[in-house]
Amino acid sequence: MLAKLSGVPSKPGVYILKDTKNRVLYVGKAKNLKNRLRSYFQKSTGLDIRKTAMIRDVRDFSYVVTGNELEAFILEANLIKQYKPRFNVILRDDKNYPYLKLTINEEWPRLEVVRKIKTDGALYFGPYVPSGSIWEILAFIRRNFQIVNCRYSFDKPMRPCIQHQMGKCLAPCAGLISKEDYLKLIDEIKLFLKGEKKGLIYRLEKKMMKLSEGMMFEEAAKIRDRIKALEGAWESQKVVAPELGDMDVTGFYRKADKVSFRIFFIRNGIMIGSKDLFVKNIENVSDKELMRTFITQFYSKEIIPPSQIISPAMPDESKSLENWLTQRKGTTVKIMAPQKGKKKELLDMAIENAYLVYRDADEPLLDELLIELKENLKLKKTPSDIAAFDVSTISGNESVGSFVWWSDGEFQKDKYRKLKIKTVKGINDYSMMEEIIGRIIGNLEGRLPDLIIIDGGKGQLETAKKVIDRNPSVLKNPPMLIAVAKDPDRAYIKSLKDPVYLEDGKPSSLLLKKIRDEAHRFAIGYHKKLREKNFLLSPLENIPGIGKKRRLELLRVFGSIKNIRNATIEEIAGLRGFNRRVAENLSSGIRRV
Repeated sequence: MLAKLSGVPSKPGVYILKDTKNRVLYVGKAKNLKNRLRSYFQKSTGLDIRKTAMIRDVRDFSYVVTGNELEAFILEANLIKQYKPRFNVILRDDKNYPYLKLTINEEWPRLEVVRKIKTDGALYFGPYVPSGSIWEILAFIRRNFQIVNCRYSFDKPMRPCIQHQMGKCLAPCAGLISKEDYLKLIDEIKLFLKGEKKGLIYRLEKKMMKLSEGMMFEEAAKIRDRIKALEGAWESQKVVAPELGDMDVTGFYRKADKVSFRIFFIRNGIMIGSKDLFVKNIENVSDKELMRTFITQFYSKEIIPPSQIISPAMPDESKSLENWLTQRKGTTVKIMAPQKGKKKELLDMAIENAYLVYRDADEPLLDELLIELKENLKLKKTPSDIAAFDVSTISGNESVGSFVWWSDGEFQKDKYRKLKIKTVKGINDYSMMEEIIGRIIGNLEGRLPDLIIIDGGKGQLETAKKVIDRNPSVLKNPPMLIAVAKDPDRAYIKSLKDPVYLEDGKPSSLLLKKIRDEAHRFAIGYHKKLREKNFLLSPLENIPGIGKKRRLELLRVFGSIKNIRNATIEEIAGLRGFNRRVAENLSSGIRRV
C-alpha cells in the first residue's frame, strides 16, 4: 500500500477506500490526493474515532483525478450514491423532485410537470414537495389561462379537440387565438408562478377596463373571473416574506448516530413545499462535515439550487461548495448561517420541525419489527435489506420478471429492476424464475440484500437456491432465502420442515406480504405496458410508410387504434414527421386492419 501511495499524484480528485473483499468502505474528495491519502496511513496522523475504525478495515484504495475541485464534488456525490459506503454519511433520497416547465423555447409554449432539468431555454418553477400541490397549480392554470396541452404542430389549421370544447384550451390549432394574444397569456402565467401579484393584477385590471370600454362585456367578465380566482389562489399560499426571494432553509436535529432534516423550499418569498429526511450512521461526524455532505448529495440531484441556502452551521469547504452550486445554477448562490432576523426565525422553525420529525420517527419500531421477523422465520441474523423477485406472464406471452428492494422502512426504487424473459418459451415458472434471478444477481455484482423473497412455494425456493449456489460473486456472503406463497399466505424456509403461516396479523408478516405484493405490482405493471404497446403497434406494422418513429408518434398523440381510425387526415398530417400522402395511406390502411 505504501508503494502504491508513492505513485498518487498531487492533484484534485476522488479516492475510494476498499476492504479485503473489494467492497467500498468510503468515498472522499481532495484538493491534493497524495496528501489526503497519506494522512490516512501515517501513524502520527490524529484521525477521529470514526476514521480510525475505518482504516482498520482498509486493504486497498483507488482514485480518479479530476480537472478541478468542482468536478470532484460531482464525482464524489455520484460515487457515494452508487456504492453507498458504510463509512460515508448517506442521504437516502434518490428522488428527483417535480418542477413546472414553461416551454417558452417553443413557438406555442406549454406547461408540463417534469423531474429532469435541461438547459433548453425553458423556464422551470419549483421544486414542489410534496408533489400534490403541483397538480393543483397545473389544473388551476389550465382552467384559468386555457393554454395548449398537446404537442400538435400548428402549421396547418385543424379541428379543435375536446379540450377546447371543455373550455380548457383556446385552440390556436384552429386559429381561434392569435400568437400575440397567446404569448401575452404566457407572460401572465410567468407573473403568477413568480408570485408577482401586484404586477399581474394590474395588468389584468387594465385589460378588463379596455374590454369594457370596447363594449366587449363577455370577455371582460372572463378577465374579472380570472382576477377573482387568482386572488383566491394567492390567499391560500404560505407567504413568508416577499423580500426574501429564493432560498432553501435547512434545519436538523441530531442524537447519537441519527439525524433528521427539515428543508423549507421558499421561492419568491412563498413557501412552495418542504421535505423531511432521516439519516443514520453520523456518529463522530461534526456539524460542519454533516452539512457539507448533505448539501453536496442533495444538490447533486436534478434540482435547481436557490440563490440562498440557510444552514445551522457553515459547512466545511463552504466557498468551494458555493462555487459548485453557482456553476449548477448559472447565477450566484450563497450559503449562510444567520444569527438574527427573519432568516434566523425561519431557521429556528426548520430546526424545531426537524426535532419533531426525529421525535415521531419510528426507527425503534423498525428495529423491533426486523427482530420480530428474524424470530418468526428462525433466521440466522436480523435482516436490514430485503428484496423480492416475481414473474408475470399470460399464456407465455410477453413474460417479464421484477426485482424490488426494501430497506430503512421504505422501498428503494433506484434499486428496482425489470426485464423481459429471453430464454424461456411458453409457461415454465421455474425456468423463468431461474433466468431472472441469475441475470439480476449478475447485474448487482454481488451487492445483495440480507434477505431475498421468492414469490411461490418450495419449487421456486429450490430454483432460487440453485441459482445462488452456483454464482461465485455471492458464495462468500450468500443472502438468506424464503419463498412466500398465497392462499393462504405462508413462508417456506429451507431450514424449517413446515411453512410459517403469515395470516397472524403480526407486523413482520404484513411486511413480508407487502414486499411480495410490491414485486408483483411492479411485474404486472411492466407486463401490461408491454402487452398494451404491442397491441397498439402491431396493427400499424404492415401499413406502408409507418415505421417505428411514426408508430410511436401516433401512439403518443392518439393513444389507441380506435382514436387513430377516428382521426381526420388533416389531424394526422399535422403530426411531426407526417404529410398528407402518409396520412391518406394510414387512413385507408387502418380501416382494413
